[in-house]
Amino acid sequence: MPNFFKKPTLSSHLWVIYTLSVLLLFLIFYYEWKLGFVMASFLIASIYYSVRTEKHLINETEEYISTLSYRVKKVGEEALMEMPIGIVLFSEDYNIEWANPYMNKFFPQDTLVGESLNEISGQLIPNIKEDKEEVWVSVGKYELQTLVKKDERLLYLFDRTKQTELQNIYEHDRTVIAIIFLDNYEEITQAMDDTAKSHINSQVTSILNQWSQENGIYLKRSSQDRFFAVMNKGILTKLEKTKFEILDEVRELISDKNVPLTLSFGIGVGEASLPELGEIAQSSLDLALGRGGDQVVVKDENGKVRFYGGKTNPMEKRTRVRARVISHALKELVQDADKVIVMGHKNPDMDSIGACIGILKVAQANDKDGFVVYDPDDMNTGVQRLMDEVQENEQLWSWFITPDEAHEVVNKNTLLVVVDTHKPSLVIEEKLLNRTEHVVVIDHHRRAEEFIKDPTLVYMEPYASSTAELVTEMLEYQPKKLKLNMLESTALLAGIIVDTKSFTLRTGSRTFDAASYLRAKGADTVLVQKFMKEDLDVYVRRSQLIENAEIYRDGIAISKAESGETYGPVLIAQAADTLLTMSGVVASFVISERSDGRIGISARSLGDINVQVIMESMDGGGHLTNAATQLDDSSIEDAADQLKEIIDEYFEGGSES
Repeated sequence: MPNFFKKPTLSSHLWVIYTLSVLLLFLIFYYEWKLGFVMASFLIASIYYSVRTEKHLINETEEYISTLSYRVKKVGEEALMEMPIGIVLFSEDYNIEWANPYMNKFFPQDTLVGESLNEISGQLIPNIKEDKEEVWVSVGKYELQTLVKKDERLLYLFDRTKQTELQNIYEHDRTVIAIIFLDNYEEITQAMDDTAKSHINSQVTSILNQWSQENGIYLKRSSQDRFFAVMNKGILTKLEKTKFEILDEVRELISDKNVPLTLSFGIGVGEASLPELGEIAQSSLDLALGRGGDQVVVKDENGKVRFYGGKTNPMEKRTRVRARVISHALKELVQDADKVIVMGHKNPDMDSIGACIGILKVAQANDKDGFVVYDPDDMNTGVQRLMDEVQENEQLWSWFITPDEAHEVVNKNTLLVVVDTHKPSLVIEEKLLNRTEHVVVIDHHRRAEEFIKDPTLVYMEPYASSTAELVTEMLEYQPKKLKLNMLESTALLAGIIVDTKSFTLRTGSRTFDAASYLRAKGADTVLVQKFMKEDLDVYVRRSQLIENAEIYRDGIAISKAESGETYGPVLIAQAADTLLTMSGVVASFVISERSDGRIGISARSLGDINVQVIMESMDGGGHLTNAATQLDDSSIEDAADQLKEIIDEYFEGGSES
């Protein structure tokens, strides 16, 4: 405390002066007593004045301190009772013991004393127990920032309603850029005359202009098949709530005229600059088109993605010209590399192995050594039969290597070809992706958010029946010295047959062309059937899954395995396929425990229901008619309940993919 605020006393230096003065006075008296009397008078007067002054200072200081103390106490009372801050004291059992008058602003009752903290907000007590020092709560129309002093059992509540409103206005008005693409405009209009093309253009433009005006969107056509749109975050939120109904409107209206025209949206949103938002919007559009089109992809600056739409099978856009261009590009990459390594996805199927063998033949046709990466401990029964046949063919088997052996072979100039997947987490050996600068991706699945980084060449066609079909088409444009033997062509054909369920699903005219080419090269359909044979106990276990099926909603079959029974992904996929053949079933879902402790769900449909959308809502993926997912920390019952909720949302609120 400063000396000013201490109670004043006679200063010590004055006592020293007066003592010296008395001694000096005695000395004067000794030599000159008359002068001594005069000096004594002055000394007595000085002492009297000093004492009187000191007493006056003491009285003034005490009066000042008393006044200041009163004012501080008064200000404290005023602050406690009148400041625009809510103050609440609560008991050990979280009941309100005292609240200042400012709290009456938020509650109609005269007093909160005796009420539980839940009267203010149900969020307070749980957060206080978790030692949270700050909690935001909503009380009626107010947004309150609450500071918690747990040791003092004290709450400070600040009204942040205006701040929240300003923040919401800022969020609402944030710029959003969208690029709208007519998915297959060139394909469907190339055979039209000018009149029909003009009519289609007019109709699409009219629909989009009306949609933009109703929602307050700036829309500008930048080319025949592309529109540019600017909106704000509030408009985007409203569109997301309606699941972008414009997709359905365009599809249904145009389909009435037998013109399969659909839209794809790429939308960029976030705090990024306008040029960055434009790049994000273009990236979102690329992702939407990579997934087959007819959908909306919303992406922010952090890479978080939301999908809407994707209800239809993508129209076949692949041409032989594109297949030839991709094949020639692959040939040049192979010729520039010192060797080629091919790998598919974990737990490979016939399509993955067949496509690997096809790319191996591309490498050999261009006089390069090629190697297929496989994991002998990660094979299902059907693929194992194929691999047994491969092992008997010494010339073909010599090019198959394990992941460890692949690390010894690969270098910076190696061409790595990934088939039947585009997700780094699903490839047989993810570390190989970082060991080379040249990666090619060939896949027929819809593009997901996760994608191999910076591939040199990408050939993704989600409307193709299988990767084996894509590879077979490319083989036709490789050097003439390419020779497929019976086993190699059979492996490719097996991939096509398995993925199309014997040419019943996702089968186009190009699928039969590829099968015809392979058959001409000696593919053995009887050997394919041998690969696809199953053991009796597998058949019985699959039948048990089918027996447990129940019909949910109209035509949706859901089967749950018994708790404690584990099934492989292939078996539950086969069970889902079998359920789909039953009368009245349009979609099937099979749920079971897996050997790795997770819950697996396999989904199938005939095309009316997009099971990819449903599985993506459960962190899975796949195709419109063929999808799956795996759940951590869940039970069969919980997974079934979650699945039913998502199915209900799919039918009641549109689909989000």
